[in-house]
Amino acid sequence: MTIGTAEQSGSYRLGDREVHRLGYGAMQLAGPHVLGPPADREAALAVLRRAVELGVDHIDTSDYYGPVVVNELIREALHPYPDGLTIVTKVGARRDADGGWPEALDPDDLRRAVQENIDHLGVDALDVVNLRMPGFAEPVQRSLAEPFEALATMQQEGLVRHLGVSNVTPQMYAEARAIAPVVCVQNHYNLVHRADDPLIDALARDGVAYTPFFPLGGFTPLQSAALETVARRLETTPMQIALTWLLARSPNVLLIPGTSSVAHLEENLQAAARVLGPAELAELDRIGGSGEPDVDL
Repeated sequence: MTIGTAEQSGSYRLGDREVHRLGYGAMQLAGPHVLGPPADREAALAVLRRAVELGVDHIDTSDYYGPVVVNELIREALHPYPDGLTIVTKVGARRDADGGWPEALDPDDLRRAVQENIDHLGVDALDVVNLRMPGFAEPVQRSLAEPFEALATMQQEGLVRHLGVSNVTPQMYAEARAIAPVVCVQNHYNLVHRADDPLIDALARDGVAYTPFFPLGGFTPLQSAALETVARRLETTPMQIALTWLLARSPNVLLIPGTSSVAHLEENLQAAARVLGPAELAELDRIGGSGEPDVDL
């Protein structure tokens, strides 16, 4: 097997750093349902170390993964952190006794979450903090002014270097950037879930990164079969094709596929070296549709 590297995906600006467009999402390092420790702690540490060895310089995490478990794994595996490594975390939710994800958007909740992320990661300030708004996979239109203003205050205090938003509508993004600069948007998007097509293009014009979550989720059986057909023809996996398509979608798209397996990590990174031709891109675009008209933000 030829192992790809993060460098092969190119780079894009995230805050004050250029990061490789293929990063790593650490959520799957926690136990089942993102609760508790991993079944194999040494394997989890090995994934993090191998990711950095292969050039990954953008890791996505949150203190509510575990909770706390994933950030402590990152610290154990990688601290002191290599120069250039950007760790992006999320605030805006917490975990309850039933494993739920209730919102935690009050200024006091957010300040506590920022400080706990700082403590558990072992840093003086957080590189990027995404304000995660409520809603399962789909944003719920509401004002984010109060929580985002609270994060902007913490940025001014030096606790946070850069701010992003997650699970937001274009209107919510516009509201956030009127309060403070936004360096990234993290929303549900993949080959077949294309509602954010116009937002991605608008962000690209603004030089703002876009990070999709659920990169291979929500496909119908027919869509999955069409994707598998393309993957077989190119002698690869549907996941690699889905990731490669996302890299081809726009230069501001940053990927954070997650895994708890070194072998799967290396397989994901192979997507960085793959190139889809015009015929394959057209065929894949037909699976998901062509999105909606452009928007102006």
